[in-house]
Amino acid sequence: MPRVVSKNLFHFKPTGQLDDDVKAMEDVELAAAQSPEVMQMVEKMAELTQKDDEESNKEFVSLLRAVCAPYADIIKDSPKYKDSIEKTITSSLKVPTSHDGDFDVPVEVYTPKDLENETNRVAYIYAHGGGGVAMSAADFDVLLKYYAVELNVVVFNVDYRIAPETRCPNNVKDFHEVIQYVSKNAESLGVDPAKIVIAGDSGGGYICLGSMVMLAQNDESHLVRLAIPGVPMVDDYCFSDPLAMTLEERGSAGVMRKAWKYCIAADFEQQKTDPLLFPGKASEELLEKFPPTAIMECEFDQFITEATRLAHRLRRAGRLLEFVVVPGAGHASSLTPELKSNEVFFDSLKTVVNEYVHANNTELTVAINYEFDN
Repeated sequence: MPRVVSKNLFHFKPTGQLDDDVKAMEDVELAAAQSPEVMQMVEKMAELTQKDDEESNKEFVSLLRAVCAPYADIIKDSPKYKDSIEKTITSSLKVPTSHDGDFDVPVEVYTPKDLENETNRVAYIYAHGGGGVAMSAADFDVLLKYYAVELNVVVFNVDYRIAPETRCPNNVKDFHEVIQYVSKNAESLGVDPAKIVIAGDSGGGYICLGSMVMLAQNDESHLVRLAIPGVPMVDDYCFSDPLAMTLEERGSAGVMRKAWKYCIAADFEQQKTDPLLFPGKASEELLEKFPPTAIMECEFDQFITEATRLAHRLRRAGRLLEFVVVPGAGHASSLTPELKSNEVFFDSLKTVVNEYVHANNTELTVAINYEFDN
């Protein structure tokens, strides 16, 4: 495939330290963690990461979902996002699948009222976060209505099945089926088939990347104009030596090892080299078939090393448009509206969508020809 052409839109300089407001938020969380109840939860989580039996695995999932639940409240209670509720029209659809039994993937569709009568709208297909184990599409409802309005797109909020009830690759296949459905039904959905964006953050970033692997395997990357995995789970870096990790990576390594091995993977030993489980292990041949990609990251994200490695490989493969690293930001910055870095993260995302999707340029790629004098 021809190499993509980056506009080199971003020139952020790393600060080497958390933003003041991010640090203040972490200090509040640290203080709250001193309560007996939270300390007991943290100790229990650490204990469960060291076990491998059905009962402890179930308890781990329950506890992880409880830890993630407050992020849904942060989103739902934000005045910044709530204003978009009245500016959008909500509908729903179900995408029939049969790869893991007969299942209709629920999809909520958010259309800005300003675009209601348009027929060539941008489709923004989104996979929610939650580590692939927690949360649901409904938890991101308000945020994605804000995205629909501010990005000037029709958002397809995909409620893919999560682990451990549904394991790899069927979680990825749920999302992939929705991409195919939107592409095939673009006219009736009122979207431009040449302007389909796929995206997702954190665990949803993994689902997005896994779908990019499937698109490449099936020679379907032409269906997607732009892929935007954000703060994504990429590979098995968490299984490496913690001494070489950043503080954030080290702090989450135990939980991530447990999530990958005992929740997301159907058979870890059989799948540990499969790029549908770990997209960062895609071959060079597959990477060269990826859709044009912009990776959104944060300087102090727990997945920064694995995302950086993938960005370098995608750049060499000619498929990377932008690698955006928001300075001073942590993993949750993209979901915490009161943070300064949240605004930077979203403004960067908006710039990416405007420049590579809404802009009038029709091609993101260029063929490289070498000419030599005789």
